[in-house]
Amino acid sequence: MKNLRLVILLIVIASPTHLINANNNLQPLIDKVEPKVIKWRRHFHEHPELSNREFNTAKVIAKHLRSLGMEVQTGIAHTGVVAILKGGLPGKVVALRADIDALPVIETSKLPFASKVKSTYAGQDVGVMHACGHDAHIAILMGVAEVLSKVKDKIPGTVKFIFQPAEEGVPEGEEGGAEMMVKQGVLKSPDVDAIFGLHISSKTPVGTIGYRPGGIMASVDDFRIRVLGKQVHGSTPWNGVDPIVVSAQIINSLQTIVSRQMPLTKQAAVVTIGSIHGGVRSNIIPSEVEMIGTIRALDTQMRKDLHAKIRKIATHVAASMDATVEVTIPVASSYPVTYNTPKLVTQMLPTMERLAGENNVNLIDAVTGAEDFAFFAQEVPGFYFFLGGKSKGVSIKDAPSHHTPEFYIDESGMKLGVETLSNMALDYLKQ
Repeated sequence: MKNLRLVILLIVIASPTHLINANNNLQPLIDKVEPKVIKWRRHFHEHPELSNREFNTAKVIAKHLRSLGMEVQTGIAHTGVVAILKGGLPGKVVALRADIDALPVIETSKLPFASKVKSTYAGQDVGVMHACGHDAHIAILMGVAEVLSKVKDKIPGTVKFIFQPAEEGVPEGEEGGAEMMVKQGVLKSPDVDAIFGLHISSKTPVGTIGYRPGGIMASVDDFRIRVLGKQVHGSTPWNGVDPIVVSAQIINSLQTIVSRQMPLTKQAAVVTIGSIHGGVRSNIIPSEVEMIGTIRALDTQMRKDLHAKIRKIATHVAASMDATVEVTIPVASSYPVTYNTPKLVTQMLPTMERLAGENNVNLIDAVTGAEDFAFFAQEVPGFYFFLGGKSKGVSIKDAPSHHTPEFYIDESGMKLGVETLSNMALDYLKQ
């Protein structure tokens, strides 16, 4: 045993990566950058931009990365920014990703840096808000970039920083997001060996991390169903075909897919109708109704089955009432399951436990929310985890949910994000 320990010690001493010790000597740098991270987050929160329209956000990011002496590329997938930090020692390539877009939500918080931005989305005038925490993600990764740039001579390999637009979904008829970045070769030149990403959570306590090997977030497909009937006076419905009544029957029947036709002991699934439109007057039965919804699955075959069953139910329910339907799946958003490579999770778990404390790193259930980080993780080993952003003393019930006007995160949680991504990158490259 003594001989084995001596051999290990000699290997460590002989390796050039011993220049960065077990804790990577990053804490003073992280402490110093934390006020900047908070300042950046507040700037992005006050000046949010919608998907594929993150022009000013990208300019701020690129300016900072260039100030660190990095090789910076802009305009990737419209507004994406990518920077490369070449370490002073040879090694692998690790990528770190942050999403940068905001949502069409009117903010109701009383924060001094609350968003008052207005824009247009899907032909409607909307407010714009970072209602999901992407402002924190940008700021955290900018902080990581600054920290690692200060020790680049000791880094055994290369770090690629990916600031990705349009995670929330591209406008209809456009391309964008992680899928477009992959198509444009963001994981190439240099070729990425592994990628890490995080999502701050308003429902998870500050100072904690949630992770899961395998599928951690669901696939998503949006869908549209147009129900085509026959317009008629509202007083004589028997002379036409009422698409509103047909739509009601379709919606009710769609809810039986998950409750009665999916093997829920295997994985969760969701079918939700989020919007329905038809008609203009109380006494006119319209000729058509349009509904849109979302499909979530944590299993690839279940995802395929959900698509087939939605088409079948909509078609046959409509036919039974003398109507017809047009079913489109997907319309604009289609992400695969976000899959964490189990071996990579095992490899990085000691890093997270070292930083947050073993009791603060928790194995969590899969989430039916979706993430286009999944496209990166389809190409290379990936690890996506959740970072606590809920203030201590606030109950989970009272903590505002993501995608709501009241969304709020505790900025003190961002420091652990900088610590975790910085150390995970170094620890991966050292191994």
